[in-house]
Amino acid sequence: MKAVQWQQDIQQLRQLRLFQNVTATALQRLLKGFRACELECGEVLLSPFNRNHYLYLVLQGQLKVYLGSLDNSPVSTLDVGDCAGEISFIDHEYPSAYVVATQPSTLLRLHRESLLRLFEQSPPVMQNLLEVLCERVRQGNRIILNTEQNANIDTLTGLFNRRWLEHIFDRESTRCAFSEQPLSMLMLDVDHFKEYNDRHGHLAGDYALCLVAHTLRNQLRPKDSMARFGGEEFVILLPEVSSDEARQIGERLRLSLAQIDSFYSPLGVLPGVTVSLGLAQMASQESLPNLLQRADSALYKAKQRGRNRLCE
Repeated sequence: MKAVQWQQDIQQLRQLRLFQNVTATALQRLLKGFRACELECGEVLLSPFNRNHYLYLVLQGQLKVYLGSLDNSPVSTLDVGDCAGEISFIDHEYPSAYVVATQPSTLLRLHRESLLRLFEQSPPVMQNLLEVLCERVRQGNRIILNTEQNANIDTLTGLFNRRWLEHIFDRESTRCAFSEQPLSMLMLDVDHFKEYNDRHGHLAGDYALCLVAHTLRNQLRPKDSMARFGGEEFVILLPEVSSDEARQIGERLRLSLAQIDSFYSPLGVLPGVTVSLGLAQMASQESLPNLLQRADSALYKAKQRGRNRLCE
């Protein structure tokens, strides 16, 4: 980073987010504390390993923000008028992200020693900066939420994964026990899936798994949870459903797939698949591993009896 001379354009600066609603006279006074600097493309402006002393305002160019590592995808882009370093500028802690110039950029910077004077001289600047901080917090919350959701989603089928199943079982089993309602589990497995892959290819097998996921999930209630348990195995939690009702649901799901002789895919028309199902109703204070084991034993029984059927 190198210091440069810059030509002040008060009217243009007043259009920037940080200086909105600031009078021209007040802005001319504030700008005495700012200095201009230039970054080369690829130059790191902020890093979690170096304490930051400045608030930066982008006048020209573009910056990218990275969390965790520069090898990760950027989480946001800072364009002309955006601020950088505002959080560490205020709390004087290390930055929480990397900020890197993705093209030659010109910035204004203000040392944190001028923080109190900045607020005293221009309350509108303080309000604008607070609004920027609020947006940063909301953006961070969205990133956390998206990260958590992605960690719980099977990328192929769009269903929840085993990690989510463990979380949702704790919630649903507690709720059903408290209200003295039953909770049932269906474990299902795609019949002869290895042979399907060998005959039609693994990509066709992926499309068949998506067919199973979408066909069955669309028939469940919003409160039901369907997860891809691993490979060609799926688990469905049915809260407030007894084993008798769960059997009816399972049979309906099984038949809905058995009736699909073929389906369209990007590979062309592919043959449908059938599933075998195992059913278990949760006993009092039963753990998830134990319930899974009982459902798996019932599934094994269905396979032994010829597949494309449901057993308890």
